[in-house]
Amino acid sequence: MAYVSVPKDLTKVKNKVAFNLTKRQIICLGIALAVGLPFYFLTKGSLGTSNAATGMVLLMLPAFLFAMYEKDGMPLEKVLMNIITVQFLRPDIRRYETENLYETPIAPQKVRSTTVKSKKKGGRKLV
Repeated sequence: MAYVSVPKDLTKVKNKVAFNLTKRQIICLGIALAVGLPFYFLTKGSLGTSNAATGMVLLMLPAFLFAMYEKDGMPLEKVLMNIITVQFLRPDIRRYETENLYETPIAPQKVRSTTVKSKKKGGRKLV
């Protein structure tokens, strides 16, 4: 009898559309092909075959990464946005500040014109 393994966490299961790829992966790979193949065929004569192929791979790489890369269930754009937020948009050190809601404003009091002599306690006089 054949057995089929069923994962316990069904949130990680993704719907596959065609060729065992998700809809997101198919769209990103289509964009990569639409950018990379014309570049290869247009530059093959002037740059040479290997240089045109290298340029095509470099142009297709970002779309491929957006299609396939996933960390902790988040796609690449969410990971990049979290990195940008932590590194650049938020302050490094957060100060602990509170506002005392129970503090009542105190009216300014009159200052006395007489001065109070301070008394020194203990100690020896240095010569």
